[in-house]
Amino acid sequence: MKKPIFVLLFILVIGALSACNSGSSSSAGEKKELVLGATIPYSDMLEKGVKPYLEEKGYKVTVKEFNDYVQPNTALDNGSLDANLFQHEVYMNAFAKENDMELTSVITVPTAPIGIYSNKYQSLDEIEKGSTIVLANDPTNLARGLTVLKDNGIIEFDSNADPLRASEKDVISNPKELKFKPIEAAQSPRALESVDLAAINGNFAIAAGLDLTKALVRDKLPENIINRVVVLTENKDEQFVKDIKDAVESVEFKKVIEEEFQGFHQPDWMK
Repeated sequence: MKKPIFVLLFILVIGALSACNSGSSSSAGEKKELVLGATIPYSDMLEKGVKPYLEEKGYKVTVKEFNDYVQPNTALDNGSLDANLFQHEVYMNAFAKENDMELTSVITVPTAPIGIYSNKYQSLDEIEKGSTIVLANDPTNLARGLTVLKDNGIIEFDSNADPLRASEKDVISNPKELKFKPIEAAQSPRALESVDLAAINGNFAIAAGLDLTKALVRDKLPENIINRVVVLTENKDEQFVKDIKDAVESVEFKKVIEEEFQGFHQPDWMK
């Protein structure tokens, strides 16, 4: 009789230990290796302002740099990225709809504005009639470039135009007879050498060595045009997402921004 009782007790103990181990594994199973993707200069922002904070919390963090606006979301969708930082809300929603994805914004970050740059003119007042200006050819950034000109009195839009989707067709007044030359956004810094003016996205301006503070004018960014950390909607409540948000809200992150990202437009929550 003793042997069966001993076997039964042994089975119960092993079962209890297994349950305990199962609980430990669940706790230890929290994601601790993260791959974050971004375009320049947001890859530097992650590397210097977010990665150290997360590593203090025990994560192993890899920051992957991209040079276009498509691959970071594609990589997020296929699981090779856990979060990315390069896009604003308008772009995020349009991309998600077009590609049948569910994306969620985690938190906004300081964003490099579009600026009007020139190697020929020192101010907008100097612009001569018939000058050529390069603009990004994607709808959102084309609208932003034109809006900078509108906000500074260089052109006027049709009153029915949506400022977030405006194009050359919406320009009803162009006293300086500017010639608009839409090209791929990444090519705009290089094109600056051969045209009179260029509306250049902040990240591409920085990558090309341009000083954001030297732009003739810069755009004023509404909240939905400010870049943000983005994750797949299915992951929005995961602990690693909460920790990324905490990292961006940290004192350490703010210090990095103040020291190394001058000229960036800060989101409302940082002001």
